[in-house]
This record gives sequence, C-alpha cells and structure tokens, in this order.
Amino acid sequence: MGRTDRARRVTDTPARPARRSGVLLRVGRTLLLVLVLAAAAYAVVRNWRDVSETVTHLDWHAWVPAFLVLPVAVLCSTLSWQTLVDELGEPVGARRGAQIFLVGQLGKYLPGSVWAYVLQLELGRRAGVARARVFAATVLSLAITVVAALLAGSLAVPTLVAANPDLGWLRWLYAVLPVVVVALHPRLLTWAVTQGFRLLRRPPLEHPVRKRAILKALGWTLASYLCFGVHLWLLIRASEPVGLDVLPLAVGTMATAMISGLFVFLLPSGAGVREAVLVAGLGPFVGTGTAIALAAVSRVLLTVTDLVTAGAAAALAAHEQRVHGRYHGDPGIEDDEA
Repeated sequence: MGRTDRARRVTDTPARPARRSGVLLRVGRTLLLVLVLAAAAYAVVRNWRDVSETVTHLDWHAWVPAFLVLPVAVLCSTLSWQTLVDELGEPVGARRGAQIFLVGQLGKYLPGSVWAYVLQLELGRRAGVARARVFAATVLSLAITVVAALLAGSLAVPTLVAANPDLGWLRWLYAVLPVVVVALHPRLLTWAVTQGFRLLRRPPLEHPVRKRAILKALGWTLASYLCFGVHLWLLIRASEPVGLDVLPLAVGTMATAMISGLFVFLLPSGAGVREAVLVAGLGPFVGTGTAIALAAVSRVLLTVTDLVTAGAAAALAAHEQRVHGRYHGDPGIEDDEA
C-alpha cells in the first residue's frame, strides 16, 4: 500500500506544473483577445468626432456603398491566405480558415502588429492546425501581399510623390519588389517551407508548393486591393464629382497606404502612416482638410468591418465545430500544446 501511495505521488507531481502552465496559457490567450478587442474599439472611438462631422455632410448613397464593399475586400484577402494554408496540408474549410485569419487580424490594433500573427498561430492550433503550417502560410501571404501592393501601387506612386514630395521615400519600396518576386518561385518556397517544417519537427509536405496556388493567392490579393480602391474612390466621389478615370489612382493609393502601414509595424494597424498616404492621394481632389476627415472615415469603416467580419467568422466556426466536430487535419497537433 505504501508503494502504491508513493507511486501516485511520483505520478501526480509533474502533472501539477503542467496543469498550472496550461491554465496560465489559457488565461494569457484570453487576456490577449480582450486587449485586441479593446484596442480595435478604441480605434473607432478615437476617430469618431472627425468621422461623425464628415459623415453628416456626406450623401449616404456614397458612404454606405463605400462601407459595403469592404467585406468583399476582406473576403478576398481571407481566400488568398486560406489558399496557402490549404496548399500546405489538408484543406481547413472556409469557416475555420476565416476564423483563424479574421479574428487573428484584430491583433494588428495592438502596438506592434506582430500580435496579429501570434493570435493567428494560437487560433490555428485551437482549430486543429499546426502552428508551423499557419506560420508558413502567413509568411508566404506576406510576400504575396507585398508584391500585389507594389503592383497595384504603381498606379499611384508617381502622383503621390508629385503631390507631396515628403513621400518620396515610397519609391524605395520598389527596391523590395524584385527580391520578393524571385522569392515567390515555387522551388524556393518549397525549400523554405520544408526546412521550416523539419526544424519544427513537423511531417514533410505531401507535394511541392505549386505555381497555381501562388498565382491564385496573388489573384485574390489583387482583387482585394481593387475592392479597397473602389471603397476609396466612392469616398472621393462623395465629396467631388469624379469619374472612373480616378479609380486607378484610388486603387494605387489604397494599396500603397496599406503596405506602408504594414512596414511601420510598431504602430497599431499602421496608424498615421496610412492616413498620410491617403491624404496625399485625396488632397488634390477634395482639399487637405476634407482628405484628413475622409481618411479618418475610411479607418473607422475598416475597423468596424474587421470587427463585424471577425465576429461573423467566429460564430460560423463555432457552428461548424458543433455540427461536424473538431478538425484534425495535421497529425501530431497535440505536440503544439506546449
């Protein structure tokens, strides 16, 4: 009997720290999510005065369509990311993929947008997708986003720099383009992902990264920038009677603004930098004061869209899990619990 008691004590001893660490991890994840939601809500409140004053002078026929096109842009971005996740393993399904990507994206509202990627890793693991796979897909997605933004931004950079010489640094973004384009070669991507999976002790890829997946993801990303540009064009049109000839400039301006915010990752969601680029693009058409207000309107509409789409994705993913059970697409997912 004494030996049995001692054996139980030996068995129970290491379980307590493990349970404690598990509780701490869960508390930490919950706290992170609460901070993310609070930061996103604060972004709306902080800009609300400028937005409310501007919206009262805008025709709802203009700004409501500008808002409604944003979920389409977000959907295109989500499909681009999910294309890469599915390329690296068993398809996760649109509902699970949207939850991981969209809820994780709320992390960009915390200072240091790296929190968006941390949150995606944790949401992916909880959804049954290995952290290594989510991380690899996110890195590939960032490379594709840079290429797409620079391609779309080429429509506007000359005009932006001419309107505001202080933005001359935007030309240097194109020094990144050749490097990233070469890095998108399927062989290089396959080699990089294979090495990463090996380092993280994950099973190897079932097949090399295919060109069609890269092109498909790039196409979805370009489509998202087109929708974001339509959003900006509709806001401009709400203040000035501009035609379709301004649409390419709006697409390029929005793409350049968003990629500039991505590079300045210490600021929450590129705050300030993105607005500076938008004001440079909008100013020649509506004046600087109105451009500042419209840039604030755009940010709030984007933030509300992020919150709404993330909430909808989380609800759909919860329904999916209740109906079909938990996804187990990656073998050894339990190893990611630490």
